[in-house]
Amino acid sequence: MTQKEIARRGLMLVLSSPSGAGKTTLSQKLLSSDNGIVMSISVTTRPPRSREVDGRDYHFISEEQFERLVEQNALLEHAFVFGHRYGTPKELVDVELEKGRDVLFDIDWQGTQQLDESARDDLVKTFVLPPSWDELEMRLRARAQDSNDVVKSRMSKAVDEMSHWAEYDYVIVNRDIDHALSQIMSILLAERLKRKRQIGLSEFVKNLNPNL
Repeated sequence: MTQKEIARRGLMLVLSSPSGAGKTTLSQKLLSSDNGIVMSISVTTRPPRSREVDGRDYHFISEEQFERLVEQNALLEHAFVFGHRYGTPKELVDVELEKGRDVLFDIDWQGTQQLDESARDDLVKTFVLPPSWDELEMRLRARAQDSNDVVKSRMSKAVDEMSHWAEYDYVIVNRDIDHALSQIMSILLAERLKRKRQIGLSEFVKNLNPNL
């Protein structure tokens, strides 16, 4: 038996940041670089944006459907963001963790706090900061998909979002996207190697030497 074959429980990797700091781009790059991690697909009550696909980007549902999931305690976390509701279906995440696959979460501090209460042992929390306030505004405007009022609203909300940085296990300053990705991959590797997540380690060691 090799190290690669040791059974492992998956982990839940959270990336949070103010809008425009780069967490969505980092998430996409991480998913394309590592086949051992999958994206948690949230449910949301907001309408799809152009090029978004139901079931790939989000599960788009009605307010009534969302409320039903809340009542059934079927969401690991849920939050109200910019006038719409977002949540993470519990069952789909549990299936992946049991398989030994990691699950990536692109959620805000509210959702992270809820995950910390319900799944602390599986959780790895990472906050992404912009290199400067001016750079954050420039990135938001460069996207050219939001009105001036929306950009101002997102900048205002960023103040509150960044105030929660100290609640996270890791903090990355995204000055360069490739360097930031390298840092996240280092975090992921280290967390995967933690003894508590390698649930097949006892059996592996026993097979090395029955006297151990």
